[in-house]
Amino acid sequence: MGKPPFPTPDFLDAPPSWRCIDFISDLHLHEDLPRTTAALAAYLRSTPADAVLILGDLFEAWVGDDMCQQPYEQACVDMLRDVGRRCYLGIMVGNRDFLLGADMLADCGAHPLLDPTVLSAWGQRALLLHGDELCLADTDYLRFRTQVRQPAWQSAFLSAPLSARLDQARQMRAASKAHQQMQTQSEWADVDETAASEWMQAADATILIHGHTHRPQSHPFGRAGGIRHVLSDWDLDHGHPRAEVLRWQTSGFERIALA
Repeated sequence: MGKPPFPTPDFLDAPPSWRCIDFISDLHLHEDLPRTTAALAAYLRSTPADAVLILGDLFEAWVGDDMCQQPYEQACVDMLRDVGRRCYLGIMVGNRDFLLGADMLADCGAHPLLDPTVLSAWGQRALLLHGDELCLADTDYLRFRTQVRQPAWQSAFLSAPLSARLDQARQMRAASKAHQQMQTQSEWADVDETAASEWMQAADATILIHGHTHRPQSHPFGRAGGIRHVLSDWDLDHGHPRAEVLRWQTSGFERIALA
């Protein structure tokens, strides 16, 4: 697929009082991840951050804000509401929870983060993405993404009963897992470096921060002096435990492993 043009971004200027910003993504929360959920709760209670920015896929699936009627999701909203009272909580939707809406964000005291958002802090600019839109080699997914981001599709989907939407989400999740199991991690799509570099230049940013690809690393990227920080996915319930926070302070970036 062709390179997508740089969308009109949102802008977030860190106020002078901020000294610490945390980034997390790809927690894929659902009720079958009790250890992961507990680790998130413990982290949110203890973080010294002035801002916690979640860059997509907070939930494994979100089929409408009436999911808050479900006991597990309501407990998650209560957990987020607590941290939203203490610091700036920003939430960007991802490919799994793109139907997170204004009602849910308001319920947990979160600020919506558009994809992309340009964050200015301590004299630097960082481009924040979920990352899925720039995985240009994943053409099947991008066609699906275009379909489900259409207002008409979302309106029709949300008009179905919650039980039907949950069933469809379970079927899609099973299909996605089956597809992943047929691939090695090295075969998973990554963001297109040329397109991402052009977006960074358009945003006048030397820092790129995103999730989605489940390849946590920090390395030089794009134009001279540029750097990319790929966020960790979280899973403390299966296989190799992993959970990581990317912390940005005036002294620089630090990766904090919670596993």
